[in-house]
Amino acid sequence: MLPCEVCKYLHAHFSLPPHTHFPPLYCKWEGRELRPEMGALGNLPSTTCSSRMVMQERESKYFGGTKEEKAKLEILQLFLCIRRQAPAMKPLTEEAVEQYIQNQVDLRHRMVSKAVDEVQKIILQLTTEISNKDSRFQAISNSGIHNENMKVLAPSQFLITIPLLGLMGYKERQVRHWRYYTAHGAKLLSPVRDPEELQQWLEVEQFSQSVQQWHETDVNIEGDLVPAKVLAVFRELVEKSILSCHLTDRVSTLEGSSSVVRVAVETSSFQVDVELAPTIEIPTCWPQKIKWPRCLKRWPSQEKVQCVKSFGFDLLASSNYHWQLSFSRAEHILMEGLDEDGGCRMKCFRVMRQMKEDVWCAGNKHILTTFHLQMVLFWTCEKYPRSKDWRCFHKGFLRMVRKLHKCVSQHFLKHYFIKDTNLLKYTNTNDLDVVAGKLTVFLENPMLPLN
Repeated sequence: MLPCEVCKYLHAHFSLPPHTHFPPLYCKWEGRELRPEMGALGNLPSTTCSSRMVMQERESKYFGGTKEEKAKLEILQLFLCIRRQAPAMKPLTEEAVEQYIQNQVDLRHRMVSKAVDEVQKIILQLTTEISNKDSRFQAISNSGIHNENMKVLAPSQFLITIPLLGLMGYKERQVRHWRYYTAHGAKLLSPVRDPEELQQWLEVEQFSQSVQQWHETDVNIEGDLVPAKVLAVFRELVEKSILSCHLTDRVSTLEGSSSVVRVAVETSSFQVDVELAPTIEIPTCWPQKIKWPRCLKRWPSQEKVQCVKSFGFDLLASSNYHWQLSFSRAEHILMEGLDEDGGCRMKCFRVMRQMKEDVWCAGNKHILTTFHLQMVLFWTCEKYPRSKDWRCFHKGFLRMVRKLHKCVSQHFLKHYFIKDTNLLKYTNTNDLDVVAGKLTVFLENPMLPLN
């Protein structure tokens, strides 16, 4: 990806080396409303800088009183300020990697562990109250950072699944029929679209045992369990329970364009955005439409495959009509014992995750999450199944980053268990292109930030 317009200007007017690129903080203003006197440079914010060099330049004849020259001064001021903020970078040596792990990766682990502990206690209190109000919703467990109900997508973004009770003996439905109703129950003249690969319909008849509450109209339309109605019931319970648990100073509901239930939880360090997803756990079978593993693959082993499949899957209420398939337990089993052969797969993954948060997707905009990186890890492990492929960190890490770069550049990342699903389908393509550009810069000259 070419540098942004501001970077181009700096290259042209300040004799910078041809491959110099600037940190995300500097380039993030690209694309704002243009200002006439700066032409294609964009509307950069005013910046004050006490740098002696800037003060000297201010007095020099080069920066006179014309609009163009004042614009040049403003850009140089901003450049110098950001340059002072840029992290120190070191080549990808073994020493630099160990220093990065100690300074950044381990620090992240402690920070996330603390946030998980605080969020978990609050959500446990909240879901216990919800369960007391409506027995269909189960309180989450309290089992630390390895809680199977909790997925850390980023340090400030969690997904917590809320188990649904009273539905047992799941069986797959083979007969296809059309649905002619809105998510609120009104009749439609044309049918609702079919679910995508990672989704499915769900009828209460698919369970050999179901409590009467799942047949009620607050969650059921014509025999279908409708996620939008389940979420509506759950959202109301969340709002009431925040009040009854006196958590208004710690928890607030977040509004969004979709029907998912999101809350902001205030921890002692920062705010965490938590999606609460009502979930039907189906630990007894593997979906028939999921043809995994693919033929003639050496990773994972057949023993591991059977173990993974034995943990089944989940159905999450996260859209209007269709339940979303989730394989969080299967993913956890794949991650367990990943380096029993003495390899460095997890080390590569942890450093890649940290680089994603520090450099490639820095800030609060979660373009890529830990879940995306986990899929990249699985695909790379499958392509390189031998132990000797993971003896050298440098080679293994760059191999994984190249896979990530390819997926982001093509705007296409396959789900590991459902290969026809694109996990980047609804991600902003401009954001992906920006990340791809940063990955390109990194692969040309692999460097780690060390402060």
